[in-house]
Amino acid sequence: MALLQISEPGLSPEPHQHRLAVGIDLGTTNSLVATVRNSIPTVLPDEQGHALLPSIVNYQASQTLVGRAAQKQQASDPRNTIVSVKRYMGRGLSDVAYSEHSPYVFVDSPGMVQFKTIAGVKSPVEISAEILRTLKARAEASLGGELVGAVITVPAYFDEAQRQATKDAAKLAGLNVLRLLNEPTAAAIAYGLDNAAEGIYAVYDLGGGTFDISILRLSQGVFEVLATGGNSALGGDDFDHRIYCWLIEQGQFGPLSAHDQRRLTMLARETKEALSTHGEAPVSVLLESGEKLNLTLTAESFVTMTQPLVQKTLQACRRALHDAGLEKAEVNGVVMVGGSTRMPHVQQAVGEFFGQTPLTNLDPDKVVALGAAMQANLLAGNKPSAGNDWLLLDVIPLSLGVETMGGLVEKIIPRNATLPIARAQEFTTFKDGQTAMSIHVLQGERELVSECRSLARFELKGIPPMVAGAARVRITYQVDADGLLAVSARELVSGVEATVQVKPSYGLSDEQIRGMLESAFNSAEADMHARALREQQVDAQRLIESVQSALEQDAHLLDATELGQIEAALTTLQSLLPAAAQDLLAQATEQLSQLTENFAARRMDQSIKRVLAGKSIQEIESQ
Repeated sequence: MALLQISEPGLSPEPHQHRLAVGIDLGTTNSLVATVRNSIPTVLPDEQGHALLPSIVNYQASQTLVGRAAQKQQASDPRNTIVSVKRYMGRGLSDVAYSEHSPYVFVDSPGMVQFKTIAGVKSPVEISAEILRTLKARAEASLGGELVGAVITVPAYFDEAQRQATKDAAKLAGLNVLRLLNEPTAAAIAYGLDNAAEGIYAVYDLGGGTFDISILRLSQGVFEVLATGGNSALGGDDFDHRIYCWLIEQGQFGPLSAHDQRRLTMLARETKEALSTHGEAPVSVLLESGEKLNLTLTAESFVTMTQPLVQKTLQACRRALHDAGLEKAEVNGVVMVGGSTRMPHVQQAVGEFFGQTPLTNLDPDKVVALGAAMQANLLAGNKPSAGNDWLLLDVIPLSLGVETMGGLVEKIIPRNATLPIARAQEFTTFKDGQTAMSIHVLQGERELVSECRSLARFELKGIPPMVAGAARVRITYQVDADGLLAVSARELVSGVEATVQVKPSYGLSDEQIRGMLESAFNSAEADMHARALREQQVDAQRLIESVQSALEQDAHLLDATELGQIEAALTTLQSLLPAAAQDLLAQATEQLSQLTENFAARRMDQSIKRVLAGKSIQEIESQ
């Protein structure tokens, strides 16, 4: 007699073998949690059936409200109701756009900006943890058990500080993070597996606070990210802000209270959403001061005022295609992700750019969470259904390097390298007897330290005193699957080692993120000239110090004429060192080098004579 495995509807037929794991889309405007049931990814709703949780937290003296309950307080209690907290993750106050139009009381502490609330000072990590804690409780109530872990999505262009802040928030919420997954990659997983897609796909992800573009190759279950780009400070909030500024200009309002700032912000968002389905939207508001506004905003005017924002996203698309070595015609499909892609003029602009109608058959609000759930199910050890195996190959968005002499950046890991990755490179000391080395970790595409972002500094101490260039220091960069960096330095002769987990105080500024790759392309030729000059200056400085040391010890090996020529060439090179052109500096360096060739040979002969003095041939042969 055969035994039948019976299970409740919607549950795994083998619940005792199925590990409960979820995917979480921690969004700027809304957040979601999803899981895989019977091999089908599904979003988990709350008790009222709502899938989307507004990413809003309201602090009160005796309780904390999250989601829709907090959303109801944003007009009446704007200072204690935090919205769009994702834009503040891993950032200082100077990095945050529109802070002067915000109703919050900010505390610009070292590290991340913080919010002063009735419940005390709160960091973006703590606020995000409240949202994650709510989603965790929803998932455990729905699944009927404790979670083994979660995959949490982040914008592809989040830097190390922003990623680390997200992991810290998850830890504070009691979640075991299986992986941080780039949002466009999560969307590609959901779309690709749902549609059995093959070929080259672009994922255009415009959320409430961030924009990402990723180019992927989908082939027989392999999701290979070829290039990524974007802007972690550009999203639907910026479209809202354009309407907000328009309202202020039209109303000619005086100073606004915190309540009026929030009221106008909410009105701007409502107007934007109305224009996605209508040709015009009425705008009516009564402020606390008694000032009134009754206007109509047309879709045409909205398109005009937000066109620069759309163009910024297309510039990032152009760079990503360039990095991937592809033409627009080679892209098989464009997947639209994020609620802000519902704006008709955004869809039209993306369609015109890629020369094809974007794919919108999956809900842009849910597709990221669904892809994250599929990845979480795999990482939790649940066996995927037949034909549903896949391999994920993600990339790092910005190059990582180290400072070398002359303020130059030596890139260790280039941008768009596949994750996880480890790369090592050997360096040496610059001066005789050097016993320590300062390691400066940098992020960016430029050739000079001053043009890149500083991530961390640490020192390798205990290097045995040796002549310059004799020490061998291996510096290793390791980036894990979450995109988080660890750096180690080891002197190979002595074995001394130092390691740092890179946790920068806060992330890249808006302008740095937007301009980093663009400036790298625009300044490539100038950077190379600057790098060549710095390298020539380092070579010249090394030769000057070497000649000076030799003259102090063995000037007696030169006659007056030779000494005069070398000293004159040395003086010339020293005078050219600060500001001379590279070719002049190279000529002066070469001239001094040639003049000291015979001097170096005589010093070598003298050293050999000293070693051999007083020894017989037999003694020398025995050595």
